[in-house]
Amino acid sequence: MMTNDAQFELAVSGPSGVPVLRVEGEIDVASAPGFHAAVSDLIGQGAKVVIVDMSDVSFIDSTGLGVLVSAEIEMREEGIDLRLVVTRPQITRLLELTGLDEVFTVLSNTNDAVKI
Repeated sequence: MMTNDAQFELAVSGPSGVPVLRVEGEIDVASAPGFHAAVSDLIGQGAKVVIVDMSDVSFIDSTGLGVLVSAEIEMREEGIDLRLVVTRPQITRLLELTGLDEVFTVLSNTNDAVKI
């Protein structure tokens, strides 16, 4: 059975204490408010780097992309570096088609995202 609800898992990983938000499923108009809330929670934590791990995201629509763009703007104003981990070709392609691959730091795994 397929569900349209994205699942969110917030975990601070690694010795560097970099917050990683792991997202699974579909980020669409139904799940975007929860996604936005989860990302916003990271902004107030005082970290200089925030990673959104989208390795298990199967779909993202314009609403979800809007959440990412507004998070990028807000984090940039706060001096926070937002990094995305994307492994699925369809999500990578969408970021390329929209030009957002030029806006975000997009990496293929969490280890690289923490290190740079």
